Amino acid sequence: MTARAPRTHPYIPNSAPDVKKAMLAAIGAHSVEEFYADIPAELRLDRPLRLPEPLGSEAQLVAHMEELLARNTAVPPGRSFLGAGCYRHHVPAVVDEVVNRSEFLTAYAGEPYEDHGRFQALWEYQSLMAELLAVDVVNVPTYDGFQAAATALRMAGRATGRRRLLLVGDLDPDKLSRIRDYVRGVHDLVLVPAEPGAVRAALAAGDAAAVFAELTDHCGRVDPELPQYVELAHQAGALAVIGANPLSLGVLAPPASFGADLTCGDLQPLGIHPSFGGGNAGFIASADDERLVSEYPSRLFGLTPTDVPGEYGFGDVAYERTSFALREEGKEWVGTAAALHSIAAGVYLSLMGPHGMREIGETILANTAYARRRLAQAPGVELADPEAVHFADFTLRYTGGRTAAEVAAALLARGLHAGTPAGEHEGRYCVTELHTQADIDRLATALEEIVK
Repeated sequence: MTARAPRTHPYIPNSAPDVKKAMLAAIGAHSVEEFYADIPAELRLDRPLRLPEPLGSEAQLVAHMEELLARNTAVPPGRSFLGAGCYRHHVPAVVDEVVNRSEFLTAYAGEPYEDHGRFQALWEYQSLMAELLAVDVVNVPTYDGFQAAATALRMAGRATGRRRLLLVGDLDPDKLSRIRDYVRGVHDLVLVPAEPGAVRAALAAGDAAAVFAELTDHCGRVDPELPQYVELAHQAGALAVIGANPLSLGVLAPPASFGADLTCGDLQPLGIHPSFGGGNAGFIASADDERLVSEYPSRLFGLTPTDVPGEYGFGDVAYERTSFALREEGKEWVGTAAALHSIAAGVYLSLMGPHGMREIGETILANTAYARRRLAQAPGVELADPEAVHFADFTLRYTGGRTAAEVAAALLARGLHAGTPAGEHEGRYCVTELHTQADIDRLATALEEIVK
């Protein structure tokens, strides 16, 4: 059989064999396969994609897409009890009105070619977030909260010059996977139980760069020992990095108030619609400490004087530390940011104000407490952590023999999205300000029918 000649794409110059060979030689690689060496074999596709035959016209494509979209089923807010990192909250109409304006929406990555107020909007967002977080500096967002956590830990590693990172408590497995992927080769991760004694023992070697913990963990539990973790980290010369749901800060103390060096999290609860699991943007925040500010890889906006005496504008702060300025010499590569989502969060915060944030936080706390108490009354159901305070997320344990997957499927058959498996016999639930007492009672009734 004659070997098939390499295919050259008419519109992709680097598909030409000579061009590809020259590019590989320039970077010292023997083949394109070297770029995929870090991807585990089980994740690689060793066959062509199974794609359907191409459609013959735009009309056929539109009809095909409409057929696929018609399969989607909208779930009313009161029938969805899913959370664990992506939440349904009320989004005021004015948030969508502002972010859909052409000067914000259409520019690639939110980057204007003629500024129509975007730089000021980003500065206002940073100022509002700084007030909420009790800090001085907040970044233009990363892609999501997972990336923000990973980047904050890399910042701590550069600031301390140390290698070990201690991750305390119950972390979202997906977040842990993202952190592990981003820091591997540079840092060693150590998973530590949420106990002061365990944290102290893990810090004893004196080589920890950071202690990472969350204000509300993956199960929604509020850990009262967080201030002690921060103190222990500082005693060992490490930085304290705390993850936080920003919507909880109307009722919970911001991590900076008890000494956290870096606070990170996801903006999604602040006026951003969940969209197929998306709608995320990651924030990182700190004091105005040169050691930390110099390690931010992402953009920061501030006030800057113009050529006109007494006039100020809005622009980049310390732009020279970013990969935009340094290219391959940058401390971390930073690409497309979720700037549009930060403008949405800024509008949301300006609408809510301190009283609104406190009111919504108290509502979610009260709803969570009621849901935990009411659902645990179902026969065959008990709370996984009965003594802890929870915000939004919580876990139920099924003691009647039904598995978590069976319970979730049975709830879905009743039109309820809930009980995401957290173990073979444990399901994770979530309530927000959108859930009424009647919604929670409906879920409790369904659970009683299923579990018993």
